[in-house]
Amino acid sequence: MEYRHTTVLLHELVDAVFTDPDGTYIDCTLGGAGHTALLLSRLSERGRVIGIDRDDDALKHASETIRDSRLQLCKSNYAEIAEIAREYAPEGVCGILADLGISGQQVDDGSRGFSYAADAFLDMRMDRTQTLTAYHVINTYPREELARILRDYGEERFAGRVADRIVRAREEAPIETTLALASVVASALPKQDKKEGHPCKRTFQAVRIEVNGELSGVEKLLEDGVPCLRSGGRMGVISFHSLEDRLVKTAFARMEHPCTCPKDFPVCVCGKKPIAKVLTRKPVLPSEEELRANHRAHSAKLRCCEKL
Repeated sequence: MEYRHTTVLLHELVDAVFTDPDGTYIDCTLGGAGHTALLLSRLSERGRVIGIDRDDDALKHASETIRDSRLQLCKSNYAEIAEIAREYAPEGVCGILADLGISGQQVDDGSRGFSYAADAFLDMRMDRTQTLTAYHVINTYPREELARILRDYGEERFAGRVADRIVRAREEAPIETTLALASVVASALPKQDKKEGHPCKRTFQAVRIEVNGELSGVEKLLEDGVPCLRSGGRMGVISFHSLEDRLVKTAFARMEHPCTCPKDFPVCVCGKKPIAKVLTRKPVLPSEEELRANHRAHSAKLRCCEKL
């Protein structure tokens, strides 16, 4: 299948993190390599980009379309950014980019099992060499764990009902495909809920996040990424749902105001000093023009911080 992905907030993210044409940058979510390609166009011969992705298809696409010695491809999880930075950029990096969530290519390739628009095996792995799949989550997780995942990762109001229906259905036969899961989920939801977009959207999001460990990975990226920056270096993160955005907003605020002393203390005694300043008091949103051109950009939010 031809690799197709429309990069969201293309110029906005690169503008946010670009500070030095001679510097080293890390694109934590290479995807279709749109951000990386634009960044490379602004760098000098001494500049470099380290492109990280878990998906072999994304790495293959980048290697075939960007033939540039300044790009170093790395198959890894962005949660390992500290180790990657130590290996590839021990001198420190000038910018870190992250475009979180799933890529358009992964959704559009029905065989990957991310979408309820096509029938496929329940896979949902970004890295297809890992063992945990959506099939395993849906067919082996206890009812209570399923409900927790749906509630915490999908913000599903009817998490208990959906989990009950999944457990009952799999007792009769394993739930093996995306359309089979979609049918089970739809049968568990009240009619009025089905008017608020596709009834399976929240469940598929929750299972995908669980399979790929996305939220724990984001927390690790935020915690370990900023210390990898040189003074004045920047981290820019695009999120696509409230769970991710809340993690980014909270982490950046904590780096800017790390003091844990009670508010009534006249002076700080905890000794924690700010390590970054927030550059986006409100998230940067896609323009009306971008929203008209790419419906998948609607929930995108960009936040950026700068290391002190």
